[in-house]
Amino acid sequence: MYIPTYDDMLAAHTRIKPYIRQTPVRTSDYLNDLTGAQLFFKCENFQEPGAFKVRGASNAVFGLTEAQAKKGVATHSSGNHASCLSYAAMLRGIPCNVVMPRTAPQAKKDTVRRYGGVITECEPSTSSREETFAKVQAATGGDFVHPYNDPRVIAGQGTCAREFIEQTDGLDMVVAPIGGGGMISGTCLTLSTLAPETRVIAAEPEAADDAYRSFKAGHIIADDSPKSIADGLLVPLKDLTWHFVSNHVSEIYTASEQEIIDAMKLAWKHLRVVMEPSSAVPLACVLKNPEAFKANRVGLIITGGNVDLDKLPWMKG
Repeated sequence: MYIPTYDDMLAAHTRIKPYIRQTPVRTSDYLNDLTGAQLFFKCENFQEPGAFKVRGASNAVFGLTEAQAKKGVATHSSGNHASCLSYAAMLRGIPCNVVMPRTAPQAKKDTVRRYGGVITECEPSTSSREETFAKVQAATGGDFVHPYNDPRVIAGQGTCAREFIEQTDGLDMVVAPIGGGGMISGTCLTLSTLAPETRVIAAEPEAADDAYRSFKAGHIIADDSPKSIADGLLVPLKDLTWHFVSNHVSEIYTASEQEIIDAMKLAWKHLRVVMEPSSAVPLACVLKNPEAFKANRVGLIITGGNVDLDKLPWMKG
């Protein structure tokens, strides 16, 4: 298992700069007063494909040799990684095949297709996703870019934390959502060298809390098909991301479905930015545990903004 280094992150940042945006950092006096902390929101929802995953995807795609790139890339994803890998593949002019759960939001499927990605649907479980993907990769021969358990992807995701620290002149804590652990791992990779005094906090839905339970147990506990409105956080940790989580994450907090919805509404109203449910989990956890964050400079990564506007989680029916 190759564990990416800080130098890998620096190389990734140079490689991907032409293809990503340095996203802005937003603040809200209302949310600061509500939490008793200074909150800084890194708006990765403003990336062109709408999510931070364009960083890792671009690093993987543009790191391929010409010979490797000929057969394109392939992956499985609940949505954002599929969109971002399709986008990066489109920029390089190579094929992209993705396996997505049939229950993935239509908005995310539409984005994948807009960027030229070819979708094969599977059942909404980790086992079905991996079994379907094995068949697709065998048929296409594309380079497998894992959505999170890939050194190239983690190094790319780590570039977000580098920008964040530079844009805020330092933070006491950085909070990011956790599912498979790609963003958290990249954040740990960067901050353990660039700002070792900054604590890394992970935020997870109560309804899909396998990372929390793994963290407390000291080993990976994988759920096959959890259900939560935070559809981007329904996959388990793997060996590479577990390395970073177990060695560098200070704490994992969880939030209920209603708490995620409430945080999502607050952010839409007071930050005036669109975030998807998965991205609202960090704010939900800060609101739920104010004493843990009070009087600190806290960075929250808004990981994505790809929502189905016809099926918002507070809509009935």
